[in-house]
Amino acid sequence: MENTGDTDELTIGAFARASRLSPKALRLYDELGLLAPARVDGTTGYRYYTGEQLERARLVAWLRRVGMPLARIGAVCDLCETDPGAAGRAISAYWARVETETAARRDMVTFLVGQLSGRPAGRGVEAMSDMRMRYAAGSDRGLVRPVNQDTAYAGSRLLAVADGFGDEGARASGAAVDALVVLEESVRGADVLNGLADAVDRVNRAGTAGAGEGSGEPGGSGTTLTAMLWTGSRLALVHVGDTRAYLLRGGEVSRITHDHTLVQSMVDAGGLTAEEAMSHPQRSLLLRALDGGEDHARPDLRLHDVEPGDRYLLCSDGLFTVVSPDDLRRVLVTAPDPEDAVRELIALALAAGGPDNVACAVGDAVAG
Repeated sequence: MENTGDTDELTIGAFARASRLSPKALRLYDELGLLAPARVDGTTGYRYYTGEQLERARLVAWLRRVGMPLARIGAVCDLCETDPGAAGRAISAYWARVETETAARRDMVTFLVGQLSGRPAGRGVEAMSDMRMRYAAGSDRGLVRPVNQDTAYAGSRLLAVADGFGDEGARASGAAVDALVVLEESVRGADVLNGLADAVDRVNRAGTAGAGEGSGEPGGSGTTLTAMLWTGSRLALVHVGDTRAYLLRGGEVSRITHDHTLVQSMVDAGGLTAEEAMSHPQRSLLLRALDGGEDHARPDLRLHDVEPGDRYLLCSDGLFTVVSPDDLRRVLVTAPDPEDAVRELIALALAAGGPDNVACAVGDAVAG
């Protein structure tokens, strides 16, 4: 008999059928605190559920089907009980992230298949042979900070921006960019992603010994890093932290990096809006950085198709936290060349009070 005699209770078997979750899954979700039974018999250990729990159980089942991690499912389910609209936004943000990551993996697969089969991969490959990069970079201490810990670089194949922090922040950001400058001449084709990953790993490991010097604790210093390396038909992107990369294409500006910050993770989970995140007191708290810690240094790596007329902006948070998206777009659209764009963007940051160091690099993909 599966019915306990109480019409408001369901055995684990009956509840499993109603919720479309297996008894094994229900036991796991109980252990994880994700979906606890309404009652556990003290003698037999049998789990009993109520009909009121079916809505949460079915939501869990659906979220598992779309691949959402269990930890995030718990947060979404809890949010759904108090603010269903916010739960919906959290699911939407999760799926947007999945689509971005899937697109990045698809690009890598296409690139690797092309390399291994002996043919170029990606859109616009033939056109790229007749293209070149115009570029410029600049950095400023700002009006408040005593030293400049930001580093910016622009070359014929590389754009890079790093934002150092801690007592050794300037050294850390400079070392990160220097490690990538070497790749301009030494790495090409299919090795570009491995080259970027290896360079980031070397920088992180080299920074371990000195990261905490002067701070009194390990990991007291380090740097963020965002860089793009030209590889024939595409730009290979490496990104750690909250420096950013933007793309101007067809008059529209889009951000092509994802901040590795506590506040961004709260936005992703639906706990904050993008507007609230801009003024949050912990908006600069990093979840990933090159600070000597293996867990913190995992970079985002992807390949990005380039089209004639593209303009790329890499910048530190000293720019985008004080200059509005509208002003960023206006400068990127109207500045005649990268040098003018860099000069105008830094001037806007200083006019807004220059509370932080500011760095940016701009590159244009041009024909001929």
